[in-house]
Amino acid sequence: MWNIAEELGAILIFAEHRYYGKSLPFGNKSFDDARYLNYLTSEQALADFAVLVQHLKKTIPGAQDTPVVAIGGSYGGMLAAWFRMKYPHVVAGALAASAPIWQFEDLVPCGTFYSIVTQDFHKSGNCCAESIQNSWAAINRLASTAEGMRWLSCAFRMCSPLKTKQDAAAFKAWLSETWVNLAMVDYPYKANFLQPLPAWPIQVVCEHLQESKLSDKALLKNIFQAVNVYYNYSGDASCFNLTQTATQSLGMQGWYYQACTEMVMPMCSDGVNDMFEPQKWDLRAYSDDCYKVWGVRPRPSWIPTAYGGRNISSHSNIIFSNGGLDPWSGGGVTRNITDTLVAIMIPEGAHHLDLRSNSPYDPNSVLQARMQEVHFMKLWVKKIQQDKRRK
Repeated sequence: MWNIAEELGAILIFAEHRYYGKSLPFGNKSFDDARYLNYLTSEQALADFAVLVQHLKKTIPGAQDTPVVAIGGSYGGMLAAWFRMKYPHVVAGALAASAPIWQFEDLVPCGTFYSIVTQDFHKSGNCCAESIQNSWAAINRLASTAEGMRWLSCAFRMCSPLKTKQDAAAFKAWLSETWVNLAMVDYPYKANFLQPLPAWPIQVVCEHLQESKLSDKALLKNIFQAVNVYYNYSGDASCFNLTQTATQSLGMQGWYYQACTEMVMPMCSDGVNDMFEPQKWDLRAYSDDCYKVWGVRPRPSWIPTAYGGRNISSHSNIIFSNGGLDPWSGGGVTRNITDTLVAIMIPEGAHHLDLRSNSPYDPNSVLQARMQEVHFMKLWVKKIQQDKRRK
């Protein structure tokens, strides 16, 4: 983004989403009660952005007639696309990077996400995905006894020991999220987006998972070495906390609420086409969990209703970029819809790699993607300027 802004001579504005960061409308009480959270929706956030753009145009000298382009990655990419759809008079176009706008209802198969994660590990080392796939049964066998629980707690250097079946389930969920996060941040250079990590971290992880047919304890010792790459690449961690999978606050509290209202993204695994334990998508259980935590129930159909689902061909000037390594690409737009709803695929790209600063280690595919993105932005700006001159 910084490089693109410099090339286009643009102002780069970061707008904080309501209920994230310091933008808490009810202060410290914002998350205390569901009645304070009624204003936490994507639609309200888009309205905020529209008002902000208009305010900036009025208050920044020379900005009144300046074209605006929305840029975002992940949920921010979804918002960028929806911003252009809902407020085409405010933004000239949008770059929606790694934006899974179709990860809703039955728009894509629920197993696609975990299948892509598994493919990343398959590509990165022999027996790597198979080792992870075999680890679940090994954990289950050891977790069936108190002695096995103690061994797992010690072997994985847990800050709090495993004691119950619920603890064992939380441990497996923690491991699953680790593998997913690695797929998202499989960047070609050292980075610290979620954790400090080496270049191509999945390849480094897979160096520890080259033998899948081992005894339970031998296999899980290798699994520990693998997760140690993610959680302790810096060497500073003395123990692992199962409630922490990222070093930074990404505003997860707000996201968890939105996932229980509008951002309902069905996901499942079968243990055959992926390396995870079989788990069906169960909307009823999902809804019950949301009600226990927030006192609300999800509306799984609302996002496709509000933003059109796959029926978006009437819109224009949106670039959908996706990385071939990114599991969220399964819910993204990966083929051109029209001449102005354009898909750019980055085969060696993980989660919104194209939005990161230029690096000498960038693969050629992301360099080409950025050039295409700038090309389209220039076309949008040029057309607006031409239209104004005609007036």
